[in-house]
Amino acid sequence: QVQLVESGGGLVQAGGSLRLSCAASGRTLSSGAMGWFRQAPGKEREFVAAISWSGGRTYSADSVKGRFTISRDNAKNTVYLQMNSLKPEDAAVYYCAAGPSTTVVRSGDLEVWGQGTLVTVSS
Repeated sequence: QVQLVESGGGLVQAGGSLRLSCAASGRTLSSGAMGWFRQAPGKEREFVAAISWSGGRTYSADSVKGRFTISRDNAKNTVYLQMNSLKPEDAAVYYCAAGPSTTVVRSGDLEVWGQGTLVTVSS
């Protein structure tokens, strides 16, 4: 079983940037797809971005396209989410997750989740 630990959250002004990291332990990430989700207070968790095991395919929610970039470094067992041009509506707890394929990751029907990292965006 893989364990996921997110980091990099914090307080940033609107228009600023943050890079989230998700470090995996327990087994290597190279055989599975990864994704980022977020959940704002009072809202359901929503898909943000996904990446295939090789990094060759990425997917992003329409709300973050052009601003957020998902990437991975399998040698470091780490997945990243670079977030630029942050908006107040991006504020949420961000979770990373692992799954067998990007299709499954994008569905959100996953068993392996991190504990989340809080992103706060001030206007």
